[in-house]
Amino acid sequence: MNCCSSAVTNSTSYSATIGGRCGGVSGGCVPHLRHARLSFSSSFQSKSHSIFHSKSQRKSIISCSSSNSDKVKLLREVLDSAGVHQGPACFDALSANLVESAGFRLCFTSGFSISASRLGLPDTGFLSYGEMIDQGSLITQSVNIPVIGDADNGYGNAMNVKRTVKGYIAAGFAGIILEDQVSPKACGHTQGRKVVSREEAVMRIKAAVDARNESGSDIVIVARTDARQALSLDEALYRSRAFADAGADVVFIDALASKQEMEAFCQVSPLVPKMANMLEGGGKTPILTPLELEDIGYKIVAYPLSLIGVSIRAMQDALTAIKGGRIPPPGSMPPFEEIKDILGFNAYYEEEKRYATTTDQLLSKRESSSLYSIQQREQVDTEQTSQTIKDPIVEVITPDLYNKYGADSSRDPFSGIWSRTLRIKITGRDGIEKLDLRIPAGFLDGITNIVPALGGVNLKKLLDDATEEIGGKLLDFNDRMGDRIQVFLE
Repeated sequence: MNCCSSAVTNSTSYSATIGGRCGGVSGGCVPHLRHARLSFSSSFQSKSHSIFHSKSQRKSIISCSSSNSDKVKLLREVLDSAGVHQGPACFDALSANLVESAGFRLCFTSGFSISASRLGLPDTGFLSYGEMIDQGSLITQSVNIPVIGDADNGYGNAMNVKRTVKGYIAAGFAGIILEDQVSPKACGHTQGRKVVSREEAVMRIKAAVDARNESGSDIVIVARTDARQALSLDEALYRSRAFADAGADVVFIDALASKQEMEAFCQVSPLVPKMANMLEGGGKTPILTPLELEDIGYKIVAYPLSLIGVSIRAMQDALTAIKGGRIPPPGSMPPFEEIKDILGFNAYYEEEKRYATTTDQLLSKRESSSLYSIQQREQVDTEQTSQTIKDPIVEVITPDLYNKYGADSSRDPFSGIWSRTLRIKITGRDGIEKLDLRIPAGFLDGITNIVPALGGVNLKKLLDDATEEIGGKLLDFNDRMGDRIQVFLE
């Protein structure tokens, strides 16, 4: 699947307080049959007081995955439930864990994002069946929610589609998305897309249904067509109807170009759930709110680029900061303790206690005793240091340095540069002050520890030139992050 076939269903649903659609049959797409005010309901999130849950809340950090049949059942319950279901797309086990921790009821994999994260390549057909199975297995094993897998065009003809469906079932997917593009396929909102014939496209879906029946599974089949951009809207509508007749559980037309086209799509096979794709950042399909999508008649809606997109930007900002001599600001990343909790360190330590041996317990006691001794020594050291601080502080300045910076027998010893102060001021590109610090002008070595961007500046030369000045600005420049750095001599 590419950037548009990566739907994720969210726990946030929108259920009408009165009325229904299609006589209460799930997935109906006849619009405007209910006019009651919609109320947000989040049955999954209501089970917890927090949107994000750490792995420490799980019974086991390692074997946390439900059985495939249970996940398929959960997925079908989502499709049968009222309202529209929204969510982002995952691309690895960590992003899938975050989707689950945020309270979403299921997630989809995104071939676009997997191609980017696993290969560093565009979604133009480079990913193979084996790579998608491998990545998908890691994802499905890491979460308890159902995952719908991106299977591109099935990786070949109808016979290849059957193998793909059975492979995805074995990998733990609760659903599979199949499209009608030729090989090599392309991202749905990019140029150069071509589709197979109508007959071959339908045969792929029939083969997928046969593979499901032969395996004894009830995997959800999502049938997608790219005919809207490759051929015409009429052809895309015809194929969607044919896919539903062939046994698809959900149908999806990629890259519809207007709200009117989306409404026309939802009037096709009204008893079959429809999938929408809200391509963030500028795709061909208009971005609508979940309420608007439900009014039109959609059942699930994808946000395919959110996770991979913000990840790319966050990494770029972090690398810019590091290259500029700093680390990312605290607000841009979680504290280390939170990172450990998200990844399951605390849950691991708790579960590990269940299997502790006598030797482990003895070692633990020794470590605790050793830690207590260290803490006691630190306490004594701190008390001694506190007492020492009370004594007078004497600064010793060697004659060679003292004379170099402006002190001689004809002047007051403290009229030279060593008696003056450097003021370092940093203002962010957003205008917010980040640092305003004063230090003795003679102690230059420690400045780069505070502001690494000053590492390449010859501050001693600037001080030499400024020894006769009463005061003023020594430096004023912008670093690689765009922050303004100013150094004053006071």
